[in-house]
Amino acid sequence: MATLRDIRRRINAVANTAKITQAMRMVSAAKLRRADEAIRSARPYSAKIQEMLSNLIASVGENYDHPLIQKRKQINNLAIVVISSDRGLCGSFNTSLFRFVNRYIKEEMHSEFPDLKNVYSILVGRRAVSSFKPDNIEVIKNYPGFFQKIEFQKAKDIIEILSENFISNKIDKVIVFYNWFKNLISQVPSRLDLLPIEHKIDNIKKEKFNVDYIFEPDRKSILDELLPKNLEIQMWKTILESNAAEQAARMMAMENATNNAKDLIKYLELVFNKERQAAITKEMLEIVGGANALKKG
Repeated sequence: MATLRDIRRRINAVANTAKITQAMRMVSAAKLRRADEAIRSARPYSAKIQEMLSNLIASVGENYDHPLIQKRKQINNLAIVVISSDRGLCGSFNTSLFRFVNRYIKEEMHSEFPDLKNVYSILVGRRAVSSFKPDNIEVIKNYPGFFQKIEFQKAKDIIEILSENFISNKIDKVIVFYNWFKNLISQVPSRLDLLPIEHKIDNIKKEKFNVDYIFEPDRKSILDELLPKNLEIQMWKTILESNAAEQAARMMAMENATNNAKDLIKYLELVFNKERQAAITKEMLEIVGGANALKKG
């Protein structure tokens, strides 16, 4: 049985751990505020640029053709981008994402693309680089330490690699897997079909669109510039979503760890008091027993 000194040492150790987790929760809360502001600003811009693309493509008509919107009849080569975190201590943030991706690879990928021959990957985040290693998937490029300093140029680099491989027909489709920041307590593993660029042209009134806007130099030239820009924005948005989701997951994990540590301290203090009371009672019984023995003697 543990001695009183051992129990006291454990109480002190758990208390120190609680201080660390509380500090980490506060740091994550500060980072989450900035990440939340960034993703709330990016979402409307991302939605608007996609709406502009759909309107422009619909107004141009079927004559417009661009390599980034060409759908392949057969998907032989698939590229997946997995966006994880650089650090741990964020609950099931990474494990849920990897479980989601692995389930897709094993159960859905080949049924969705029956002609699939090769699968490539781009891994973003140190956890994906070190832990996500499915069989028969060639890694195009790794990005460990990606979230140490989040920069838009890094998203552009990823899009440049994917676009070059897509245009050269080395890749037929690109899918991005990431954690969507739903709210503070919910981060949802999600999928984004990045390439080819899909556009919805339902319920678009071309006449109204033609009247409201004047295009310079022309619509096709604007689309040629807007399509690559849209890819960069969509990739940047998924990165911001993942970053906000990570900070929320870490904040909640550290808060739960702090609460568990406090509960453990209460339990250990109760055990400590019981053991101390038992020790005092034992000493008193020994004293009384000794006194009775002296009287009888």
